[in-house]
Amino acid sequence: MKTFLLALFLCFSVGIVAVARDSPILAPLKHQAARIRSTSIMGTVSEHGEKFRFVTDQRAWKVDNPETLKGHEGHYVRVNAHIYADKDSIHITEVKMPTASESRKNDAQ
Repeated sequence: MKTFLLALFLCFSVGIVAVARDSPILAPLKHQAARIRSTSIMGTVSEHGEKFRFVTDQRAWKVDNPETLKGHEGHYVRVNAHIYADKDSIHITEVKMPTASESRKNDAQ
């Protein structure tokens, strides 16, 4: 009898774990992680008072770690960043000046 109850409990537990893994409650967490992507983009560093913005041809991004852009005000740069499209913000991980072959004209293509 104890073995039967233990087996029943284990089956029930495994069933709950399997259902919880595909639960719609956890789905937003999976999708939120998928929306955060790291990419390399080029644009101009714009300073408005103490706030920095990273401006590309398509849009202007709020920068959640503006200290990485200090010294690049007004420059056209290439950054590696995590993009949070739902917040219109980016988290910059690296800032580099473009190479000679990279230009605004090449970036538009």
